[in-house]
Amino acid sequence: MKQSFQKILLIDDDISLNRVLTVQLEEMNFHVTSSADGTSGIAAFDDGRFDIVITDLQLPDMNGMDVLRAIRKRNSHVIIVIITAYGTVDNAIQACEIGADDYLTKPFGKETLRFTLEKAIRLRSLQIENRQLRGELLDKYDFSNIIGKSAAMADVLKLVGRVAESDATALITGESGTGKELIARAIHYNSQRKNKAFVTVNCPSIPDTLIESELFGHVKGAFTGALKDRIGKFQMAHDGAIFLDEIGDLKADLQAKLLRVLQEKEFERVGESRQISVNVRVIAATNKNLEQLVASGQFRDDLYYRLNVVTIPIPPLRSRKDDIPFLTDHFIRKFANGKSYHLRSDALQLLMEYTWPGNVRELENAIERAIVLSTSSEITPAVFPPTINGIRPSSVILIKTDNSEQPHTLEDIERIAIENALQKANGNQSKAAKLLDIPRHVLLYRMKKLGI
Repeated sequence: MKQSFQKILLIDDDISLNRVLTVQLEEMNFHVTSSADGTSGIAAFDDGRFDIVITDLQLPDMNGMDVLRAIRKRNSHVIIVIITAYGTVDNAIQACEIGADDYLTKPFGKETLRFTLEKAIRLRSLQIENRQLRGELLDKYDFSNIIGKSAAMADVLKLVGRVAESDATALITGESGTGKELIARAIHYNSQRKNKAFVTVNCPSIPDTLIESELFGHVKGAFTGALKDRIGKFQMAHDGAIFLDEIGDLKADLQAKLLRVLQEKEFERVGESRQISVNVRVIAATNKNLEQLVASGQFRDDLYYRLNVVTIPIPPLRSRKDDIPFLTDHFIRKFANGKSYHLRSDALQLLMEYTWPGNVRELENAIERAIVLSTSSEITPAVFPPTINGIRPSSVILIKTDNSEQPHTLEDIERIAIENALQKANGNQSKAAKLLDIPRHVLLYRMKKLGI
């Protein structure tokens, strides 16, 4: 049996059974220490580090339940399996309720013993893995790991810290790509609900015909295609938090139902009249101006006031350019795959001068592209997208075609520039790349992208 749980403490006063179990467990590659009563078993547990405890409920000196409680008090993670006689299964079930992982009913064979231990080990391994993953999440969304040294982000993080300590509904506002979901997760994983579910819903991505079912669930037969009961996102988030991204896109009928959940803490599944109560913290986000939507009648004012208990505005990247060097270093490490890269000073200057309409997400994409296209450890301006490197989307460039001047798209401009360079270089790609002041592999990449 291959596993990391190797040391077993066996507590049983039946000398014959003790001997048989020790042999069987050692054949399964366990290291076994045995005790004949509860007192010596607890003492042995205190002296050694055991992964699994197998104990009989009937011991000569003390109740097996007391042994269970004593060991569980000392170690909340050790696997405990109870041995009980036929006819006392109720005691075993009670033992599981107070901390045992499983039980064995006498008489049992070697395969039953193996199966029970394997099942308990699998379950505990999953629990350990989940704890580790949750620990990684807590580390990842710790405030100290959110990249931002500017005064603007310092103010945001102070506000986020205060919001995390409360259970208030929060509304995060900001342009697309500013990191609103990152802030929402930071609120959750630094709150009292951090060990419960964090459920995300991207409102615009769900078809109008399905979003009510997505949020609140449905019963079998509620509509065509509802082949079985399904719980919704709110029910999944019970005792935790739900993140409603781009809440400004929610349709009017769903706004009314969401308002009811916020007010009454209950909802109905589609096709069912029974009320379901939930305890959920709502964190919403939008890149739209909800006040303007309220004024134009596109968003309910009562829902807006319910959501707007605390508003956290995330500044655009162009308003916190001091963060660009730190963000850039972070993304280089993220995409470098163990390799060493450094940003040339003129490349950093280019990033600092750019307006970043796509915010942090655009910067992340630009760095990932630069890592992919770089042929050395030095990142130069040439490997940045044309929008950053010389051609601005805000520019209107007139190109003479068919005796008339017409604005062209950015791709049109890039295609014409490449075709002109190839024509001047008589089709020589290396010479064309030099004319364009870009590496040859970047030229080839753009030619393939543009179908040249």
